[in-house]
Amino acid sequence: MFLMDRFMNRKSPAMTSWSVIGLGALVTLLGYTLSEHDERIGAGVTGFGLAHILLGALDMFRPTIKES
Repeated sequence: MFLMDRFMNRKSPAMTSWSVIGLGALVTLLGYTLSEHDERIGAGVTGFGLAHILLGALDMFRPTIKES
Protein backbone atom coordinates (compact mmCIF):
# COMPACT_ATOMS: atom_id res chain seq x y z
CA MET A 1 0.00 0.00 0.00
CA PHE A 2 2.83 2.39 0.80
CA LEU A 3 4.30 2.18 -2.69
CA MET A 4 0.93 2.63 -4.38
CA ASP A 5 0.21 5.73 -2.30
CA ARG A 6 3.58 7.19 -3.26
CA PHE A 7 3.00 6.40 -6.93
CA MET A 8 -0.53 7.84 -7.00
CA ASN A 9 0.59 11.12 -5.42
CA ARG A 10 3.25 11.63 -8.08
CA LYS A 11 1.29 12.03 -11.29
CA SER A 12 3.97 13.99 -13.09
CA PRO A 13 4.39 13.42 -16.81
CA ALA A 14 8.07 12.62 -16.30
CA MET A 15 7.19 9.78 -13.93
CA THR A 16 4.81 8.33 -16.51
CA SER A 17 7.42 8.58 -19.27
CA TRP A 18 10.07 6.86 -17.16
CA SER A 19 7.58 4.13 -16.25
CA VAL A 20 6.86 3.46 -19.94
CA ILE A 21 10.59 3.43 -20.73
CA GLY A 22 11.28 1.01 -17.86
CA LEU A 23 8.46 -1.27 -18.95
CA GLY A 24 9.81 -1.17 -22.50
CA ALA A 25 13.28 -2.13 -21.28
CA LEU A 26 11.88 -5.13 -19.41
CA VAL A 27 9.83 -6.27 -22.41
CA THR A 28 12.85 -5.82 -24.70
CA LEU A 29 14.94 -7.98 -22.38
CA LEU A 30 12.18 -10.60 -22.34
CA GLY A 31 12.05 -10.56 -26.13
CA TYR A 32 15.81 -10.97 -26.38
CA THR A 33 15.59 -13.95 -24.05
CA LEU A 34 12.72 -15.46 -26.05
CA SER A 35 14.64 -15.07 -29.33
CA GLU A 36 16.92 -17.92 -28.27
CA HIS A 37 13.94 -20.30 -28.31
CA ASP A 38 11.78 -18.94 -31.13
CA GLU A 39 13.28 -16.23 -33.28
CA ARG A 40 10.02 -14.84 -34.71
CA ILE A 41 8.25 -14.45 -31.38
CA GLY A 42 11.38 -13.01 -29.79
CA ALA A 43 11.73 -10.45 -32.58
CA GLY A 44 8.09 -9.40 -32.18
CA VAL A 45 8.33 -8.98 -28.41
CA THR A 46 11.64 -7.14 -28.76
CA GLY A 47 10.10 -4.73 -31.27
CA PHE A 48 7.14 -4.15 -28.97
CA GLY A 49 9.51 -3.29 -26.12
CA LEU A 50 11.62 -0.99 -28.29
CA ALA A 51 8.46 0.80 -29.41
CA HIS A 52 7.60 1.47 -25.76
CA ILE A 53 11.07 2.86 -25.13
CA LEU A 54 10.74 5.17 -28.14
CA LEU A 55 7.22 6.31 -27.23
CA GLY A 56 8.25 6.94 -23.62
CA ALA A 57 11.18 9.06 -24.77
CA LEU A 58 8.99 11.01 -27.20
CA ASP A 59 6.44 11.56 -24.42
CA MET A 60 9.08 13.45 -22.45
CA PHE A 61 9.29 16.07 -25.19
CA ARG A 62 5.53 16.56 -25.46
CA PRO A 63 4.32 19.81 -23.91
CA THR A 64 2.15 19.37 -20.83
CA ILE A 65 -1.09 21.20 -20.13
CA LYS A 66 -1.60 22.01 -16.48
CA GLU A 67 -5.12 21.82 -15.14
CA SER A 68 -6.13 24.67 -12.89
